[in-house]
Amino acid sequence: MKIYIAAPLYSEMEREYNLKIDTLLREKGYDTYLPQRDGGVVSEMPDLIDGMPKDRYVFEKDKEAMDGSDVFLFLLDGRVPDEGACVALGYFYASGRPSVGLKTDSRSLCEGEDNLMIRMALEKICSSIDELYQYLKGKE
Repeated sequence: MKIYIAAPLYSEMEREYNLKIDTLLREKGYDTYLPQRDGGVVSEMPDLIDGMPKDRYVFEKDKEAMDGSDVFLFLLDGRVPDEGACVALGYFYASGRPSVGLKTDSRSLCEGEDNLMIRMALEKICSSIDELYQYLKGKE
């Protein structure tokens, strides 16, 4: 099973957390696509890659990875969900494949819940890595 991990990746803290989740999933035998590692971080890339502007290159690489993934994992911790991950969730949701969230953060937008467009696009929002493992086991 290949899992696309969508998450904010703009601070060192975010990237470290993303890598931690990626490592835990790989240790359980899952294949993952982590955009910061496998697609690249735009702010750290040259302007042109393979003749394409870096923004287009990363967009196409991430889209291709989503097309080749079985499950979409949205890391929801943070003050607000990452904008790019929200767009990616919509793209993946439209494909009809399963999407799941992982949220260990107690902050929320609306009376204890996240935005309904995000909640409704996710099959489940897990509150721990163990709960996520159980969800993924059910998708195998």
